[in-house]
Amino acid sequence: MDIYQGKSVFGGIAIGKVCVYHKEEQQVKRTRVDDVDGEIARFHQAKDVAADQLGKLYDKAVKEVGEASAAIFEVHQMMLEDLDYVESIENIIKTQSVNAEFAVAETSGNFQTIFASMDDEYMRGRAADVKDVSERLLSILHGNHQDALHATEPVIIAADDLAPSETVQLDKEKVLAFVTLHGSTNSHTAILAKTMNIPALIGTDMPLDEVEGKMAVVDGYEGRIYVEPDEETLAQKKAKLEEDVEKRNLLQMLKGRENVTIDGQKIMLYANIGDLKDLGMVMQNDAGGIGLFRSEFIYLDKETFPTEEEQFKVYKTVAETMAGKRVIIRTLDIGADKQADYFNLGKEDNPAMGYRAIRICLTQPEIFKTQLRAIFRASAYGKVAIMYPMITSVEEVLQIKKIVEEVKDELRYQKIAFGEVEQGIMIETPAAAMISDLLAKEVDFFSIGTNDLTQYTLAIDRQNEKLDDFYNPHHKAVLRLIAKVVENSHKEGIWTGICGELGADPELTKLFLAMGVDELSVSPGRILGLRKIILETDMSQCREEMLKKYL
Repeated sequence: MDIYQGKSVFGGIAIGKVCVYHKEEQQVKRTRVDDVDGEIARFHQAKDVAADQLGKLYDKAVKEVGEASAAIFEVHQMMLEDLDYVESIENIIKTQSVNAEFAVAETSGNFQTIFASMDDEYMRGRAADVKDVSERLLSILHGNHQDALHATEPVIIAADDLAPSETVQLDKEKVLAFVTLHGSTNSHTAILAKTMNIPALIGTDMPLDEVEGKMAVVDGYEGRIYVEPDEETLAQKKAKLEEDVEKRNLLQMLKGRENVTIDGQKIMLYANIGDLKDLGMVMQNDAGGIGLFRSEFIYLDKETFPTEEEQFKVYKTVAETMAGKRVIIRTLDIGADKQADYFNLGKEDNPAMGYRAIRICLTQPEIFKTQLRAIFRASAYGKVAIMYPMITSVEEVLQIKKIVEEVKDELRYQKIAFGEVEQGIMIETPAAAMISDLLAKEVDFFSIGTNDLTQYTLAIDRQNEKLDDFYNPHHKAVLRLIAKVVENSHKEGIWTGICGELGADPELTKLFLAMGVDELSVSPGRILGLRKIILETDMSQCREEMLKKYL
């Protein structure tokens, strides 16, 4: 038995034969051309064909993995039209009088190098997208056809790497898992794997030329692949696989059930989303509402400030789609690790504690008012609530409320309809937690952002890998702050939810119930798992135990 370690993309088990996928190498030769304009036209014809292919891939992906995961093909279509990319290819053809294939390959190499050298992990992942788009162009220019992977029986696909376009074309009935030597956990291929529920490993050191046709086990929980496992290992993994299948079937039976414990304690289970493409997953996983709509992604996807009308259409669609279920829209949380160049925020030594979120809104009220007008207009089409991020004082809340009243007065004057809108705040700073008794008098609800609350409470940059061993979201200081916030909110008759990553931590679900947390807002795929815990819990028997253990 040979064991190879990798990074897990999806925590499942797969057992079957290994099928090694060898990409057809795109051999590119530099050739001088006399008709430069004709060669540029040839490139543009290939670009049009590629765009058509990507459109069809998008349609296929929407049906199989949903709009959120299919969005990669829209990204690739935009990349095909990216002026820097296109002009680089055209410039190489013009200035060097060379064939389109060489210009595409040269540009691809240059762009991949640029992206791969960036500090941001997300941007590094875009190197794979450039490669995928460029290989598609080269295949078309060479007159080849990119075929989907085919197999006669269910297999574990092993490859040097897999592009998103290759992954989405996998026949899911024939693919048990995939294992690659390269790739990033933040790549679109990884995202697709999670959505498709295909066990997957990346970054393994498995020798591809030695595993073809061999029996193997992919363990996404351990991040390992066992090639030709011994009987004991195989028996253990088969038992785990059967357990996983049983759990998946059970979770599907939980759809439509109320989130209430054995002893009758109720809690709301909502979903966190980033854009419209996530709505399919929200409904598929039976969320009771949307507890966090990260509106900043509307801004991050633009090259200039989104207009009121552009924002209104997005918020209206979400409100209508959720059909009367609560939709909580967080006002823009730009800054820190989420940067939009047109905001001209400038470089800061400590951006996580700098000019961001509500601080931008209060110092640039016209930006804030545009968003508020769009949200209030959308409230006429559903149950919309607003929450404001990075609050540290009562004065900030009073200033917000004044601006909100100005916006509502404007809408009334213009005879533009809007609904009743709950207004809440994010509790993500120790300051807000400590004065939550005062803040609770001014708002309709709290939503605790545990990611920032943890890093600010522990004075640990959560994006600093060197501090991973020190970063402890279960720290008593963090949990006690959460308990304090819940207690203070209930004294004033308002509800408190959790929308940070801790809300999806199954180890803490019973603790949050013991604290009296009213709502958990998590990624859509985590909802049914939390519902199972809630339905099986009798808080009358474990409340004191939970509070004593953690607080």
